[in-house]
Amino acid sequence: MIMTIIFIFTKEYDGYDSNNNYHKGYQSMYISKNIISTLSLATALSIGMTGCGSSSSDGDAATGVTDQEKQIVLTSYADSVFDTMAAAITDAKALETAVNAFTDDSTEATSDAAKAAWLQARESYGVTEIYRLSNGPIDAEEGWVADAYGAPEGQLNAWPLDENMIDYTTDSSGATTSGNIIDTAGAFTPNGGDEVDATVISKEVLAALNENGGDANVATGYHAIEFLLWGQDQDYNSFIDDTVTNGATKAGERPLEDYTSNPNADRRKAYLDASAELIVDDLEAVASAWAKTASVDCSTDASGCYRAALLDSLTGDDATKNIKPDAALKTIIGAIGVFIKSELANERIAVAVLTPSEEDEHSCFSDNTHRDILLNYQGFVDVLKTGDKSLYDLVDTETRTELDALIASIDLKVAAVDAAAAATHFDYQIKEGSDTRSTIIDMKNDMRELGDLMVDVAADLDIDLNEEDVTDPDETVL
Repeated sequence: MIMTIIFIFTKEYDGYDSNNNYHKGYQSMYISKNIISTLSLATALSIGMTGCGSSSSDGDAATGVTDQEKQIVLTSYADSVFDTMAAAITDAKALETAVNAFTDDSTEATSDAAKAAWLQARESYGVTEIYRLSNGPIDAEEGWVADAYGAPEGQLNAWPLDENMIDYTTDSSGATTSGNIIDTAGAFTPNGGDEVDATVISKEVLAALNENGGDANVATGYHAIEFLLWGQDQDYNSFIDDTVTNGATKAGERPLEDYTSNPNADRRKAYLDASAELIVDDLEAVASAWAKTASVDCSTDASGCYRAALLDSLTGDDATKNIKPDAALKTIIGAIGVFIKSELANERIAVAVLTPSEEDEHSCFSDNTHRDILLNYQGFVDVLKTGDKSLYDLVDTETRTELDALIASIDLKVAAVDAAAAATHFDYQIKEGSDTRSTIIDMKNDMRELGDLMVDVAADLDIDLNEEDVTDPDETVL
């Protein structure tokens, strides 16, 4: 099952820079910084309908959902997060190998192989994005979880990328920019940030530069590699006149000479290598939190400690980190509601449709946005339905009927957008007059509704959640 949605909401935009490049003022990758409490994800899409739960005495009398059933849901969730992250790491390592092969011997063949490895890595990473927005290992910004795992989401997948900060870009008139990390072999100061010695490009240097000076200064992660492999996909003519337009089935077309004979080829290679290595490091840091055996002392070794805390099973001095089952489920349900409603439907889909601008599509350099949408949505459904006992299994008949109707509707729309991308990339699907534009807008609306329905899912488990809990207060409103 694979799907997608879009919602009509928009951020404030800063407008055009001096090179006619369009930029948003709001960093969509960080949806809401004060969302519930702890999260992760599930991967294998399983529909096993085992009913709404038993009526044993340890459950809530109104819902009939037992504490044991809730614990099974949380355990299945934790297992799935670990397995899904392991798959993402495997593909990230394959990407690193392919990137290294390309930078060692830059040919069309090795370039194509690196691009294929990037696309595959996005397949396994895309379903993990649903783990966000819950103060979990991927993006917790304070407390023991942040200290232990580093909140690497901003280095892994932050978006939109500041490509002007990384390398040269070509504006709408065909003129190229300069003054970026790659062409500055020495001290580099990001806009509004602190100086970093970039004489030698390494993963440490890139980590120091990423978001240095603000969330808009994104210079690492999957999208940095995407930009360095594909280059810009300049289809600006939907909202400004330009002389550089690639077309409905064209992605970025960075010249191979950027890695052979053009200026700064060696620094470009170093940037690619360092970016790929940093992705593997960050994924491994997150995966360590979900190890199935916890460290005996989380203050010195946090391996498995987050999983154990989510399952309320840490002991000794670490027991204070434990999360009670209802609190853990509230976190998970609220976070997936925010992600599907405010991040995916609104920031990633609606903003792009309403501009419409290729700068606002998630994977705009490779034209892989249709896959991002499908995989992000799949991750949501995975969390909802995966496991021997899933959230879907525990809700009442009325809620399940509503879920089934929305999911069926979204499934069709996501599939339509995915299929249409073979002939018309997402940046052209969102334009006025496109055959799929209305489908994308309807999909967005369904996803928004699905996010709101998480309030009912929580209620069926006797957990108090409201519409504000599943809505990013900072989401773009049009």
